[in-house]
Amino acid sequence: MSQKMSIPKSFSGLKVLTAGIPLSTPQPQTMMKGIDRVLELSLDGIEVEFVHGVRTKDEELLRFGKYGKEKGIVFTAHAPYYINLNAKEKEKYEKSKEHIIKSLLAAEKIGAWSVVFHPAFYLGDDSKRVMERVIKAIEEINSYLESISFSFSVWLRPETMGKPTQFGSLEEIVEVSKHFPNVLPCIDFAHLYARSIGGYNTEKEIFGIFEYIGNELGEFALKNMHMHISGMEYGSKGEKYHVTFEESQFHYEYVIKAIKYFGVEGVIVSESSNVEYDGIIIKNYYTKLGE
Repeated sequence: MSQKMSIPKSFSGLKVLTAGIPLSTPQPQTMMKGIDRVLELSLDGIEVEFVHGVRTKDEELLRFGKYGKEKGIVFTAHAPYYINLNAKEKEKYEKSKEHIIKSLLAAEKIGAWSVVFHPAFYLGDDSKRVMERVIKAIEEINSYLESISFSFSVWLRPETMGKPTQFGSLEEIVEVSKHFPNVLPCIDFAHLYARSIGGYNTEKEIFGIFEYIGNELGEFALKNMHMHISGMEYGSKGEKYHVTFEESQFHYEYVIKAIKYFGVEGVIVSESSNVEYDGIIIKNYYTKLGE
């Protein structure tokens, strides 16, 4: 795979997505109805949740992917939760890679822009050791994808994680991204807030995230951002659960201000406990800042 390879971006500005189909989608809830509901809400797309495994049949992926494209919405995807590229057991390690590969292949069929995954747990190892294993695993994944003539039309996005036991600090995720032309970060602001036990919550700290990415990965990364945002409850061990902005002390508005200030483009996915409600808040606030 060419080191000069870049994955084309098919949109500009900020696209606001819901994590999964909107909760208010009429019953029985289907992806097709979810697409229609996203458009009714004036939102921009859906992050397809493969979090419990890639179980959707190819023909269904192609069908709703085609419908989404016709309607002009953006898709991304979230790989299964069961991934640990630092797994000690070979079987679990291989299975983790398989989950990522299956997610990328499914995302390609949908026409998704990128695939997010949770990279690893430390399991007593230091950051450097886990970093080496994560990079090795992605190298193996890319080699396999090359062998089957994968189009590499989908970004692979390691995510910043919400617990100190998980590999996924801002610095770690940015460092992994430096090694591959098809990898850029997924920045989950609520995870960084929880991971640091209430940090990354001032205007200076949040603006600093974007400054760091721009300095380390360049302007291209800021024009191709994949972001997650929500309210968050945390404890002494980090992330507990997602809540709405209203129920949280997290300053989501500083994130939107920073996006506008740095001219960030890409997608921001509402992962709150009410995905469309907070998605609309994001969209309205971003629009207001542009007035």
